[in-house]
Amino acid sequence: MVQAAEEKWIKGIVKNLRIAVKSFSDPSVTMVGKRWHSPFLVLVSCLLSLRTKDETTIPASERLFRLGDTPKTIDKLTVRQIEKAIYPVGFYKTKARNIKGICKSLLKNFNGKVPDEIDTLLTFRGVGRKTANLVLIEGFGKPGICVDTHVHRISNRLGYVKTKTPEETEWALRKKLPKEFWVEYNALLVMWGQNICRPLSPRCSQCAIEKMCPKKNVTTTR
Repeated sequence: MVQAAEEKWIKGIVKNLRIAVKSFSDPSVTMVGKRWHSPFLVLVSCLLSLRTKDETTIPASERLFRLGDTPKTIDKLTVRQIEKAIYPVGFYKTKARNIKGICKSLLKNFNGKVPDEIDTLLTFRGVGRKTANLVLIEGFGKPGICVDTHVHRISNRLGYVKTKTPEETEWALRKKLPKEFWVEYNALLVMWGQNICRPLSPRCSQCAIEKMCPKKNVTTTR
């Protein structure tokens, strides 16, 4: 009975957020997936987005993609050319080396194709669970649970999970989030976290799910 009630509640959360986010811009990696329909470019944009704001990630992605949009064409670039194209994303020097290395690995071991299995994606330098899941979701349309700071924070504020790290949140969500919501859950919560459910002093007065949210560990609101 409790499980059924919780499932009905989370369905209501997702339904309300779908409507509420229509006026917001998609997260950067979602934009790339919709615009280019390329798992490889989704992977690259994921790497660029780490610890970088969307307003920086999208222009950096576009500059790099103009120079190369396949593992073969980007592999022909020097690391310095990649660095120059993606600057000022966070840790751009490390990311440039990782992108170059991934291109070489894809060409050598995968016939230039991005694998669609999470365990294989995790073997690439610079790719963690968040990136691997996002590539599955946005690059291949396969179900995955991508947990960034927004998803971790909001899932805990909702009281849907009680976890200390994003990785714990991923595994908790895999056990209880209905699979029909896996693909969209990340984008919905990222948009909500960027605009309404901010880390400090969330805008609860403007929140479409405020009456459904217990506001766990929230002390100050607007």
